[in-house]
Amino acid sequence: MAAPGDTMAKGWEIVDLRRLTGRELGPLLLEETVEWQRELDWDFARSADLVRQFADMKALAGFALLDRGEVAGYGYSVLEEHKGLIGDLYVRPGWRGGETEARLFRSILENLIAMPNVRRVESQLMLIDPSVGKALQRQRFVQVQERRLMTFHAAGTLPTGAGAARGRFHIENWAEHHHEAAAGVIALAYGDHIDSRINDQYRTVAGARRFIYNIVQFPGCGTFFQPGSFVAFDLETGWLAGIVLASFVGDEVGHITQLCVTPGVRGRGLGYELLRQAAGALRLHGAKRISLTVTGGGTLSDGGTLTVGHGGTLTVSTGGTDTGGLTVTGALRAIVRGERDISPIAAKIAGNT
Repeated sequence: MAAPGDTMAKGWEIVDLRRLTGRELGPLLLEETVEWQRELDWDFARSADLVRQFADMKALAGFALLDRGEVAGYGYSVLEEHKGLIGDLYVRPGWRGGETEARLFRSILENLIAMPNVRRVESQLMLIDPSVGKALQRQRFVQVQERRLMTFHAAGTLPTGAGAARGRFHIENWAEHHHEAAAGVIALAYGDHIDSRINDQYRTVAGARRFIYNIVQFPGCGTFFQPGSFVAFDLETGWLAGIVLASFVGDEVGHITQLCVTPGVRGRGLGYELLRQAAGALRLHGAKRISLTVTGGGTLSDGGTLTVGHGGTLTVSTGGTDTGGLTVTGALRAIVRGERDISPIAAKIAGNT
């Protein structure tokens, strides 16, 4: 094994990912699956199986880092209309060193930039160390926003909030016929939020529709859990005013994949009430831990805030209503998300989930 970080070491090369089979990627994917479980409390096995499957079909665009024939790292991308998505970038621990990961990222990015129809690039890199984020920012056009994956133990029921959510809103379980209205809620909720500048699906109803479809149908955010997903109607208007979507990312681990309310009802405790009901449903179905992600400063799309305290604990407050007993323990790992808008004259990447 060459020295970590020495990406010019003799015997190292970056090759087209389509040269490799799923079997050749096996040891790397096994290490990645173990690390996702240990660091993020997340079952990566289904995603790893899909990577193997598409690798065998020679349908996975990207690059791999080889050290004397051994796969030391890889990254892949997919195209979605005008957008390139860097779906994963992982370097095995023995080969890490900051510049190694940055070099792989650069290879994938340059390949996407060369495609004439690509006007934007997005990425959420779950196991990238913050130091790598700093290295990526030194690349031309790259800006990085930190994402935090937070978890809390689901041993007991969260306390009822003190806001007005119980009287003004009707909350019911998610159903397929809510899909279109929920897409409208997302587009409204993220209109002035940093995440909408990073994930362009949040900007329009059509994009939000695709975002919801991906959550429900694909394993990237775990296995969608309908009993733990809810919508809220504003009884004063009859309109859908908030949603929470939940998944299982492990046998005993739930994840809040989406939580937002429309601007007109912020500050009324609805976001917390949706979170409370989702957490309760996940707990009743076996979740012992629940996670959610937030961007850098900790402002939620329901208008609430996340305040970091001593020992890495984090308190959630929604619209001025302190939830009191809800604390989230442990910022597990920085998450990097990047996006790029390319014009014929200039290119720009702005980073974030």
